[in-house]
Amino acid sequence: MIRKLASGEYRLYSRKTDPRTGTRRNLGTFATREAAEKHEREVQYFKRGH
Repeated sequence: MIRKLASGEYRLYSRKTDPRTGTRRNLGTFATREAAEKHEREVQYFKRGH
C-alpha cells in the first residue's frame, strides 16, 4: 500500500496492520512511485517463501 507524503515522496506500508501497534508497518520511503511499486512487488515475492 503506497501513500504520497506531504514532502512529495512515497512511502510503502504493509498491507495488513501490525498487531502490536494497530498501524501499518512502514516498509520504506521512495523518491518515486515507480520505485515504491517495484519494492512492493519484491516484498510480495519474498513473502511467498523464495
